[in-house]
Amino acid sequence: MKKILSVLTIVFAPFILAAQEVENNHIDREVFRTCSIILLIALFMLFFLAIIRKFIDFRIKSKIVDKGIPESMVSFLLQTNPNEDRNSYIKWGTVIAGLGVGLTIVNYTLPLGFHSLAIMAFCISISLIAYYLLIRYLDEKSK
Repeated sequence: MKKILSVLTIVFAPFILAAQEVENNHIDREVFRTCSIILLIALFMLFFLAIIRKFIDFRIKSKIVDKGIPESMVSFLLQTNPNEDRNSYIKWGTVIAGLGVGLTIVNYTLPLGFHSLAIMAFCISISLIAYYLLIRYLDEKSK
């Protein structure tokens, strides 16, 4: 009985809470622009950090090999999975493509509002689902 009551509460709560009329149902253009810029800067910073990390890992591995450390230790430290690199690049590509598609759709559905955020969330989620399906397909194909 508690589960049924909980499920009914969760299902009908949005309808009850949305009964109030909202007077200002849009986001200010400057707030949206600021949030978009912050999000894009954060994505580019994460991208550059990933590139720097790859470069530093390469330099460390090169120095380990040059120092003449025993081969068993080198093989343990230098273990890399090429699928992880490929998956990371595919993930970044799909997420940035999803952002591009979302921003394009938002541009054609002006004025900016809550629907713009919903469009962006939907496009990013679709791109992550596409990434998951692509990785699953590539794993099945490699087996």
